[in-house]
Amino acid sequence: MHHPDLLGTLGALRSSRFLDQLQPERTLKEELRSNLICKLNRTETLFPGVMGFEDTVLPQIVNAILSRHNFILLGLRGQAKTRLARLLTNFLDPQMAYIAGCEIRDHPLRPICKQCREKLATLGDDTPIAWISAQERYIEKLATPDVTIADMIGDIDPIKAARSGQDISSELTIHYGLLPRANRSLFVINELPDLAGKVQVGLFNIMQEGDVQIKGYPVRLPLDVLLVFTANPEDYTARGKIITPLKDRIGSEIRTHYPLTIAHGIAITKQEAWTRRRSPVQMEVPPYLHEVIEQVAFLAREDKRVDKRSGVSQRLPISVLENVISNAERRALKTKETEAVPRILDLYAALPSITGKLELEYEGELKGGDAIGRDLIRNAVAKVYTSYFDGVNLRHLIQWFELGGSIRVDETMPVTQMLEQLDRVPDLFSFTRKLGVDTDESDAMRASAAEFILEGLYAHKRISRNEELEFVAGERLVREERVHEREDTQRRGFDPRRGGNGPGGGGRRNLN
Repeated sequence: MHHPDLLGTLGALRSSRFLDQLQPERTLKEELRSNLICKLNRTETLFPGVMGFEDTVLPQIVNAILSRHNFILLGLRGQAKTRLARLLTNFLDPQMAYIAGCEIRDHPLRPICKQCREKLATLGDDTPIAWISAQERYIEKLATPDVTIADMIGDIDPIKAARSGQDISSELTIHYGLLPRANRSLFVINELPDLAGKVQVGLFNIMQEGDVQIKGYPVRLPLDVLLVFTANPEDYTARGKIITPLKDRIGSEIRTHYPLTIAHGIAITKQEAWTRRRSPVQMEVPPYLHEVIEQVAFLAREDKRVDKRSGVSQRLPISVLENVISNAERRALKTKETEAVPRILDLYAALPSITGKLELEYEGELKGGDAIGRDLIRNAVAKVYTSYFDGVNLRHLIQWFELGGSIRVDETMPVTQMLEQLDRVPDLFSFTRKLGVDTDESDAMRASAAEFILEGLYAHKRISRNEELEFVAGERLVREERVHEREDTQRRGFDPRRGGNGPGGGGRRNLN
């Protein structure tokens, strides 16, 4: 990229303030290191937008850059690996000079390609110079099994050889691949173990010896590049598809992780979710709902029915929050209301954004993604409810249901209708203060808080909720659950009355 304020010839460059940045010993890794040291001295934020890694992952990345290491980020999906790699451009110079017209953006004072060496020898200080921005010095490649040495490093181009009259073994006849074109840049390879072994060999040759064989011809390519890899820990093993010599040449192995606390998770989800949207409806998400959404992801990561090796991406709570807000927005638009406050029932309406992000184990597949999603929501509500109402006596609410009281709720219900239903439960609204929702709050906010309390009682099996979304006395819940359990076990071929697996019996005697 040309810049009007930047110099156009090598001679002008030699007598400018940029000369210090072009000292031959200042390689890309030195450039990253010196810019990082400046940022550390100025106590700048090194990785803006990345949260939860301050004491774990980020210090290790800083150490790798200070050590001039190529490194790998090992982690499950949705752990900000690619985001971290892209933020490394913050440690590059804003502009970089290179010999104009060079495919591999050669250094004006130490060119490695034959064409640039010849140009420099012929033109001297009149050699034209071009400029490139930091963002353009980031090259990313998703590794797939069909990636070849030609794609990654290059191939001999017979047409080029014929036109130039060069011998086919000359480096002037090479059509460069992605890696040489990333010279003096950051080169990121996502999902490294998916690369074919032959390509991995070519990579470690470039990293260690600075040469490679293309179609049997040895080619010297001492590239100036920082290699950053990403991989899933499950694939990055001897049993996986990574070759040991390449693994040995990667300087630092850095493990990423999911948020360690609910607070970190909520902060990330709020930052990433599309919540500030243009809408005729004003939207506000209550804090307890943020906690429930995040808790769903935390519980899913611990659930035995969900595949641990695949992980539960941080994209799950982000998508769920967006879906929950959209459902509340849809309801408000339909009922002509000006304010939309999501309710717990909106979370059940957001099930499509949960089920698609869960890789289930065999037991989970038997139960089905929808049922697992509902379980996770219910357990998340139970946990968050306990954090607000532990030790609070709600016995008289439960008694009202036991004496025959029931209320019907629906995620499509207008706020006025919802409040009419909830008002029937004595003193219910006096408990919303525990959730930070006072009597002077908007109707939509009060309705959401009151419904959360009932959902919490349901989650703890103190009251029940039938298929018509009617909250009723808790005894029915136990009876319904026994029926569902019996149906589940019979569907799987286990009959508790006969004490065995399948029609013949002979297994465990009973379920209790």
